[in-house]
Amino acid sequence: MAKTFFPKMFIMVPASKPHPPNTEYKVSIGEEIWNDNRNPVLKVQMVYDGEIAGRRSPSYPVGTDDFQRVVAAAQKLKAKMDDSEVQIIE
Repeated sequence: MAKTFFPKMFIMVPASKPHPPNTEYKVSIGEEIWNDNRNPVLKVQMVYDGEIAGRRSPSYPVGTDDFQRVVAAAQKLKAKMDDSEVQIIE
């Protein structure tokens, strides 16, 4: 499968139980190819033992602060992008 997402910056957020040990959320800002165009996107991916879990959607266990921590990471990345520390080529 051809690579379609190209992260420019990211933050890894540890996932809470009942996720398996060594599970993280990778919160990224980068470019993703849609219909032959590179589009700036914010993306959250599940990572198990250091490997991105392909098309598995992120899930946030109820009763944890996982979702809030992922949102905080996304806000931090967006603030860095807004501060022009990182440019997304359109």
